Amino acid sequence: MKIMFISDIHGMSSTLKKALNHADELQADQLVILGDILYHGPRNGVPDLYNPTEVVKLLNARKDQILAVRGNCDAEVDQMLLNFPIMADYSELLINDRRFFLTHGHLWNENNLPDLPAGAILAHGHTHIAVHKGLASGITLFNPGSISLPKNTIYRTFGFFDGENLSVRELESGKFFHV
Repeated sequence: MKIMFISDIHGMSSTLKKALNHADELQADQLVILGDILYHGPRNGVPDLYNPTEVVKLLNARKDQILAVRGNCDAEVDQMLLNFPIMADYSELLINDRRFFLTHGHLWNENNLPDLPAGAILAHGHTHIAVHKGLASGITLFNPGSISLPKNTIYRTFGFFDGENLSVRELESGKFFHV
């Protein structure tokens, strides 16, 4: 199973279109959205090309492919527009004996780990900073960064799991992004 991970769209349809093009090129079976889908949040200001109505259309067209969790900027009114569930604080996937704990990152993160066994992957967004590293607990911490508003770099990024390997990639080129 191939999975694309995106986070922190914040209503930017132009960057979502690029991410979805990569999902098609990489033949992703599933699209995991780690929160903050439509609203830009009070700290971010209104991003260029903010178009949450178009984001809704693009995502609803792929509703059967999406597994999403709630971000700190997601609200019940957003759920009214989206045809797939977004209000869970976390979800889990088990793929090839690898356990993925999916959350936005404002509740569970490196500083507040959920109870996970060694070998599990904690995938979250929220910080807008791409991370892929092992922790002393044996858990892998994975953050695909943001496809819209990156915080520590000029590169917008997404994550990809090819069935065996997990990576962060640049949104513009699709090339591997070294974190």
